[in-house]
Amino acid sequence: MTAAPPAPPAPASDRATGARPVDASMDLLLQVIRHPVDPDYAAAAARGTSSSRRHWLLGVVAVVVGVMFAVAAVQTNRSAPALESERASLIDRVQEAERQQDGLRARATGLSEEITTLRAAALGGDATAQRLEREIATLGPVAGTVAVTGPGVVVVVDDAAEPADAVGPGERVLDLDLQILANGLWRAGAEAVAVNGHRLSSLTAIRSAGDAITVDYRSLNRPYRVEAIGDARTLPARFAESPAGAWWHDLEQNRGLRYELGESRELALPADPGVTLRWAEVPS
Repeated sequence: MTAAPPAPPAPASDRATGARPVDASMDLLLQVIRHPVDPDYAAAAARGTSSSRRHWLLGVVAVVVGVMFAVAAVQTNRSAPALESERASLIDRVQEAERQQDGLRARATGLSEEITTLRAAALGGDATAQRLEREIATLGPVAGTVAVTGPGVVVVVDDAAEPADAVGPGERVLDLDLQILANGLWRAGAEAVAVNGHRLSSLTAIRSAGDAITVDYRSLNRPYRVEAIGDARTLPARFAESPAGAWWHDLEQNRGLRYELGESRELALPADPGVTLRWAEVPS
């Protein structure tokens, strides 16, 4: 009896893992079928969801901000008439206060003249009284207690003209500029100085109040007219050669400020009603 031939030995892989899957040679195709979309696309889709949420939140915030601006605009439009009325009322009050101040200044000037008359009558006509009267008459114009007239110079200054393509405000006259101008006129030999009709003295304050320049707390209007009584033959040249003249020449040439100096045969400057008697002594 003949024995059957032995079966061929199984491959090593079949011995170790058992039977081989039928589709073992189709791994690449199976991977394509089971995962048709690349994993990176899924990750990008997840990120897109989060980004859309952020966009939605930004949209909500933009809507809220827009509503707030709209409400503010409506409230501003509604309150505009009230603000304009309040502004007009403040302007009227300021103008009324200025009229009252002018009236008080005129009254103070009249009282000063009356005091001068009464003083002359009280001193009598002796030599001492005459000497005192001469001293008062000499010091009065310098101190600014009496009105004065005479020849002199007139200086007109103003802000620079704004060019057509200007973005912001042009160069402006400052309180410092007027202070330098007034002091320069004194130094050049002026005997009395006034700015826009306001007499200057050793107690006069030239300051800024917001956008306005004030003399003794009274706002000035442009242009600024500075009058100085003195020798009209020498005053302009001496002022031009002074540091104040050089200062204003520089402002005119490099900053564009208006600066005009001219002579006048007759100027009339009022007294400074703010000057009051602070100290007195009976002569021995």
